[in-house]
Amino acid sequence: MASRLSRMKVMSLTEAAASRVKEIMDKSDRPAVALRVGVRNGGCAGMSYTMELAEKVEPLDEVIEDKGVRVLIDPKAVLFLLGAEMDFKADRLGSSFSFRNPNETGSCGCGESVALTPANPEGLEAAV
Repeated sequence: MASRLSRMKVMSLTEAAASRVKEIMDKSDRPAVALRVGVRNGGCAGMSYTMELAEKVEPLDEVIEDKGVRVLIDPKAVLFLLGAEMDFKADRLGSSFSFRNPNETGSCGCGESVALTPANPEGLEAAV
């Protein structure tokens, strides 16, 4: 399974997301090699996305290079994020990252958490 996943890009970024990640990393007061993205249990829908600046690449991280940005995917999140696209939107009322994720089966009304189903590893062969 790992060899099939390594040939696929687990997640992609829009131009807006890549630009914002670059800006955050450039302004960070501590050295960062990438943005780490994952998921955690919690929230009214069951799970939420996590993001943090990473100071080093962990041995099991999935490394993605997209639009000049390095993103690390927590190994426990790979099947939940397979095929997802991260975006960034800003307007007069605020700004935020968002995800278009084919593994999302629902979300809460406030937008803070989502219901995710892991991608089916058997279905990955057809996608490669």
